[in-house]
Amino acid sequence: MRTAIVTGGTGGIGLAVCRQLLADGFHVTALFGGDQEAARRCRDELGITTLQCDVTKMAECARVVEQVHLTVGPVDTLVNNAGICRDAPFHKLLEGDWEKVIATNLDGLFNMTRQVWDSMRERGFGRVINISSINGLKGQFGQANYTAAKAGVIGFTKSLALEGARKGITANVVAPGYIDTPMLAALKPETLAMITDQIPVGRLGSPEDVARCVSFLASQNADFITGETLNVNGGQYLG
Repeated sequence: MRTAIVTGGTGGIGLAVCRQLLADGFHVTALFGGDQEAARRCRDELGITTLQCDVTKMAECARVVEQVHLTVGPVDTLVNNAGICRDAPFHKLLEGDWEKVIATNLDGLFNMTRQVWDSMRERGFGRVINISSINGLKGQFGQANYTAAKAGVIGFTKSLALEGARKGITANVVAPGYIDTPMLAALKPETLAMITDQIPVGRLGSPEDVARCVSFLASQNADFITGETLNVNGGQYLG
């Protein structure tokens, strides 16, 4: 049985990814930052292990990966999904909100991937799947911190792909557009309607739309695909 870790795995897109990988036959561990109730719901629904981890701290990432390695086995697939927003126009953007978003969305990518990379190289197999965003491709008003981090995810992944190719490791990006999650549902109805009107297929994406893409990239069917960005945005941005 192959082993997967999903960061930010207990809600929204992360939960859908965990559900899909579990259906695909993976042993799945979901990492979460601090929402104990979401972690409980994830355990109750899926029956998987959830581990609290601050991905901005290298030592915590090392601890949870070692725990998975000792209790389940080496990590075959890492899905870096953890992310936060701290939105503000640039002239009002606080230094702390820049640092928090970069630390979680980009530094966390390095911290987690570094823990599994050597083992993947040694075993000659691995899948690293990083979740970016439509806004990391096109930019977005009020999200200089978020878009910088999500654009960085893509560059980071391309370099990983080049370094991992001869070692049997693929590294790819999934870049969701506007997905129907509780975070998006909190927007005003008129704002949500305006966003939906901009999507050519006429609807918001679902977490399952993203999860199916992760499933494909984690599978043997994607052996010859690496360094790519798979856009899941209903045609809203063709980048």
